[in-house]
Amino acid sequence: MLTDPALSDLRALFGDRLSTAAPVLSEHAQSESLVAAGLPDAVVFPKQTAEVAALARWSHDHRMPLIGWGAGTSLEGHALALAGGVVVNFREMAAVLEVRPEDRLVRVQPGITREALNRELRTTGLMFPVDPGADASIGGMAATRASGTTAVRYGTMRDNIKGLEVVLSGGQVIRTGSGAPKSAAGYDLTALFVGSEGTLGLMTELTLRLHGQPEAVMTAVAAFPSVAAAVDCVMATMQMDLTPARIEFLDAETVAACNAYSGLSLPIQPQLLVEFHGHPEGLAEDVRRFRELAAEFGAEGLDWASAQEDRTRLWAARHAAYRAILASRPGAKAVVTDVCVPISRLAEAVEETRADIAGSGIPGPILGHVGDGNFHAILMVYPDYASEVAAAKALAGRMAERALRLGGTITGEHGVGFGKRPYMAAEHGAAWQVMGAVKAALDPLGLMNPGKIVPGPLDQK
Repeated sequence: MLTDPALSDLRALFGDRLSTAAPVLSEHAQSESLVAAGLPDAVVFPKQTAEVAALARWSHDHRMPLIGWGAGTSLEGHALALAGGVVVNFREMAAVLEVRPEDRLVRVQPGITREALNRELRTTGLMFPVDPGADASIGGMAATRASGTTAVRYGTMRDNIKGLEVVLSGGQVIRTGSGAPKSAAGYDLTALFVGSEGTLGLMTELTLRLHGQPEAVMTAVAAFPSVAAAVDCVMATMQMDLTPARIEFLDAETVAACNAYSGLSLPIQPQLLVEFHGHPEGLAEDVRRFRELAAEFGAEGLDWASAQEDRTRLWAARHAAYRAILASRPGAKAVVTDVCVPISRLAEAVEETRADIAGSGIPGPILGHVGDGNFHAILMVYPDYASEVAAAKALAGRMAERALRLGGTITGEHGVGFGKRPYMAAEHGAAWQVMGAVKAALDPLGLMNPGKIVPGPLDQK
């Protein structure tokens, strides 16, 4: 509960960048997926690290939770206030602080989005490649260890963060990592905070690894006779050491939704969208090899697009797939879930999931970044129909259990939040309690985004 003295102290720190207005609180109690929680007590909009540190000291003194907020695109309730408290919206901390082209590094504040960052980098010949689809904030992407369509070539957020500035519970500010290409100096605290979802501290600055903008890009879309054929083609592509920048799977239901929503005319069959980056000569060889390979698996209409506008149209449709799928069932909300399995078990995981969804009566198109074993199900339900919601959540649970049985993980990129927290013990065993011990060591009062990822003080309340 935010008391009058606590609110007065908070207002002294933030002035008109503090809000307790009902519409603002409601906006920060929403999620992209069908997960819900109560309202926060207040929302603040800091402009600099010193203000975040002062806020953390205020939080400690008044025993009030702090929950970081980026662009609000998370899917497992990561940024929702489970125990009240203050949401820290980083939209005012969205600057590029330093570009070091010679080291291929950039230093940014957490509120900048990936698209805004790449606009800033356009004249340098460099880019930040991680692309989760939504125009997410860099801080949110780091907090959830996001990846996306380009991870198969460029890696995830874990692979592209060199260092952090973090405000800990109580207000201490620390820096992790360095600009050096490698280090053997102690614990890798950068890796610890990346993916911690704000449960260990609030990131106020990030040093990112950049990559050269490709000289040439080719994108293809190909229809396959079956889901198995498309997924088997993906596995063969990776086993042959072809390295596409993106290789995306869309099942027939997703294709139909994208056609209707984005004005495409793709065959209503399982599709792969594939993109290669590189030098023109090497790219031509990659295209030739993939064309031959796809034909072996029955691919039809393998059309290559090199023009920027054609590529943009295809990828815009892919990135709009979530909205397209929702539009195919007006009034529906989605239980959006992802899993990741070893490439060798991918076809099995996708086929079993398709059969499970088909038997449930719940519409659930499947799509994903299958080049690294990661796929998603968009389980569409009418939120007022309790039986549909229950069926969708049961399906999501079985997807998680299936992934573990096949040697995978309950989430490849969405993160845990509180939506997937019930499956953490099954994946990690005793290591989950060790995570809780790390949390307790860095945040003994349990004020940093309580109720997410690990066991903690909120469980006893």
